[in-house]
Amino acid sequence: MTVSVVRFGGSNCDRDALRALTDLGIDAEIVWHEDGLPADTTGVMLPGGFSYGDYLRAGAMAARSPVMDEVRELASEGVPVLGVCNGAQVGCESGLTEGAFTTNASARFQCEHVHVRVERADTPWTAGYEAGEVIELPIAHGEGRYEISEDRLTQLETNERVLFRYCDADGNLTDEANPNGSKHNVAGVVGERDSVAVLMPHPERAALADVGGTDGRPLLRGFAAE
Repeated sequence: MTVSVVRFGGSNCDRDALRALTDLGIDAEIVWHEDGLPADTTGVMLPGGFSYGDYLRAGAMAARSPVMDEVRELASEGVPVLGVCNGAQVGCESGLTEGAFTTNASARFQCEHVHVRVERADTPWTAGYEAGEVIELPIAHGEGRYEISEDRLTQLETNERVLFRYCDADGNLTDEANPNGSKHNVAGVVGERDSVAVLMPHPERAALADVGGTDGRPLLRGFAAE
């Protein structure tokens, strides 16, 4: 089992992801996007950062890298794919999941710890949590506001494809607990397969007890789920 952490020009969370996965005993390696995915890839992580300087739209240029054709093919076969922050933007831009991430309602870069509520506990990414559980994860983004048409959002919710929502410490969905203005407090969603997920908060920055807590560890264990 090898998780390929795809590095684009401007990625800056690839090493964080590698360390977190390695600490969990998950075999992982950083892969330069122009080199394509190794033949033994059994999982893909699209890390955070500012691929291509976030020109055009955040994630738009990286989504057009040839490696994303390989990622989409693996995703269609059920291989686990996780996009975090800029990787979530790349995931949406490349069609792995519905919706898009755009400029925060505050029009400012937000860097803080937030609470998110686990909406489903029956996916590889959330099997280590309870439905309704509140976890704490850090965010660091300027374009994290989840946007989607009302019709498509209703369909996502009907199909239970919302994975996480921003909430307060007690699990209440409030405007005050929504750091970026995301529709319906959405913090993360899954694709057509539950094995594909994107989210704006950083689980890899909450995976080591000495640097930010461990609430993100169960999520990353999704790469090892059978």
